[in-house]
Amino acid sequence: MIQPKKELGQNFLFDPTTLDAIAGYGELTESDTVLEIGPGLGTLTSRLCHRAGRVIAVEFDEQLASQLAENVAELTTELYGQDLSGKLSVISSDFLKFDLATLPRDYKVIANIPYNITSKIVEKLWSSDNPPQLAVLLVQKEVAERLAAAPGDLSVIAIATNVYAEISKGIRVPASLFTPPPKVDSMVSIMRRRPQTLVDSDMIDGFMYVVRAGFVEKRKKLRSSLAVGLRSSKVEAERLLAEAGIDPNKRAQELTFDEWKRLSKID
Repeated sequence: MIQPKKELGQNFLFDPTTLDAIAGYGELTESDTVLEIGPGLGTLTSRLCHRAGRVIAVEFDEQLASQLAENVAELTTELYGQDLSGKLSVISSDFLKFDLATLPRDYKVIANIPYNITSKIVEKLWSSDNPPQLAVLLVQKEVAERLAAAPGDLSVIAIATNVYAEISKGIRVPASLFTPPPKVDSMVSIMRRRPQTLVDSDMIDGFMYVVRAGFVEKRKKLRSSLAVGLRSSKVEAERLLAEAGIDPNKRAQELTFDEWKRLSKID
């Protein structure tokens, strides 16, 4: 019996109803290529192989990677009466080093990802030159809520991801359904690629520079946080905010997306 490795953030999910629901959010057809990050024992992978035409599974754990095709063969035979492991390609690699350019355009991502690198995974997917058409990620409940937050509760990761994708929440998954149970409940985050990014590609770096500066000290009023983040004075920060038509007494999480865009365009 394979024991989950705590240092790799491994929490295995076996509940069939939950696994079917996660796979269902992908709206998969035989024409779809699916990327799965951290497939583990293949419980979700088997559902993806049933629905999609091709599944590319990137697994960091060499032991799990070596056994995945066999596990999927057994699981799909048990679940669907046929061995569907022929649809599966297993790549033993660190996902953060994986080249997304090798995937076909309009691929989809469906995965129960390692929670300790959630932000890095989300950033890699959506800042790529070949982002997915759709990403369905099982993440910590707090993270899913933060990604889908409205002004008042916005965060850097929510703003950065919203540039590229429309975000909604799926089902909540109790910690008790995992082995071993994590300390918190989980939730599905559903991200659909926008037809056009909300910020022009040549402006994104500058936009995110200002956003990150504004969140340096997010508990403080924006005039103070922005001054620290931009390494300028409060007077200069107030000037920028005034030109953008933004109340300097607001806090970073309260700004709308359009307000951040206006602020990032001020010289």
